[in-house]
Amino acid sequence: MPVQYREQTLPNGLRIAAEIDPQAASSAAGFFVRSGARDEPRDLMGISHFLEHMVFKGTESRDGEEIDRSFDALGVNHNAWTSHEVTAFHVHSLPNAMAPALEILADIMRPALRANDIADEAEVVVEEIAMYEDQPFWQLWEAASSAYFGEHPMGHRVLGTKETVRAISRDVMQNWHRSRFGADNIVLSLAGNIDFDSITESVHAWCGDWEATGADRSSHELTHSEQDFSEHSDRVQAAYVLGIAPAPAIQDVRRHAAGILAWILGRGDGSRLHWAMVDPGHAEEAYCEYEAHDRCGQFVSWAVCPPDQADVVESMMRQTHDALTDSLTEEDLAMARSITRTGITVHAELPAGRMQRLGRMLTTLGHHVPLEDELERINAVSIEDLREVADAWPLQPVVTARLLPQPSA
Repeated sequence: MPVQYREQTLPNGLRIAAEIDPQAASSAAGFFVRSGARDEPRDLMGISHFLEHMVFKGTESRDGEEIDRSFDALGVNHNAWTSHEVTAFHVHSLPNAMAPALEILADIMRPALRANDIADEAEVVVEEIAMYEDQPFWQLWEAASSAYFGEHPMGHRVLGTKETVRAISRDVMQNWHRSRFGADNIVLSLAGNIDFDSITESVHAWCGDWEATGADRSSHELTHSEQDFSEHSDRVQAAYVLGIAPAPAIQDVRRHAAGILAWILGRGDGSRLHWAMVDPGHAEEAYCEYEAHDRCGQFVSWAVCPPDQADVVESMMRQTHDALTDSLTEEDLAMARSITRTGITVHAELPAGRMQRLGRMLTTLGHHVPLEDELERINAVSIEDLREVADAWPLQPVVTARLLPQPSA
């Protein structure tokens, strides 16, 4: 029996969507909130991620320890994540545990937000920020991203800063939750062995009194100015070179061609960047990724190399970008399409993967695209499509950043 898609919206605006497979051995569900770092004021940077932590600290009827024990007793995998555009809370379980697991998940979506818990958890988040600051590539990425996006809120740090996190009070957190976690700003994504009618009826009982808040995402013009800078650190021995260039938004039909173009350029041992820099020994790693977002996108290329090779690697990276369009072959395209289709299909093979795909899709793209249709669109990408993307969005970085070892005294 093929996977069946069903959708229903509750009177308060909560959107429930499911890809149902009665033959699946498991079930998955997740609440996807269309809110993330890009929706935050700069002085509240990190509040979405902070709220993700607070959701698991307890509700009016359960404390944090009871939440963990209840999930464990059901044999449920549960987790959450925050990005620039989405905050998600999800569970993966055997089918007979889905209803009680989802009831717990619905309960924690309305957390108590106790003042003492907020104060304690702020320090946990600060420690997480410190951990990432100890990672050289993350340090470079934050600096490059900030330069690339400028005043646009996509340049906000998902984790925030130590200062912004520590400044968030209980009242501020409650107001943020009240405004952004409205029913009409949330998608409940379901996948696998699901009784959709029964689940929908239960969700109406658990979530039907959630208020609609009319939360929206402001549109900000994104402009770029060419920037080139280097930072030094006494904690690195290698050189890191990173470049960011504009790319199609998630809404653009050319997003699949952009993904394939990035794969050919730098997504593995057969990529252009690998053969230009890694195979000859100039760099230890060299990659390119395409990231599609709401109304914007980016190509990100980077390499890790010995410090004395940094100039050579940067020059070769630019040369490889320039030469890519004319060097494209049908063999490149066939290989990239095949590996892309395989990756998407394998990810969606388990209900947990399908649930994540569906939730991300509805909160960013806004509508459902069946897996089979997406695979067909990937298969239809042509060499001309790749060249059209490269012409419209040249891969040459508008921001180039380097992290280098501290010079000797």
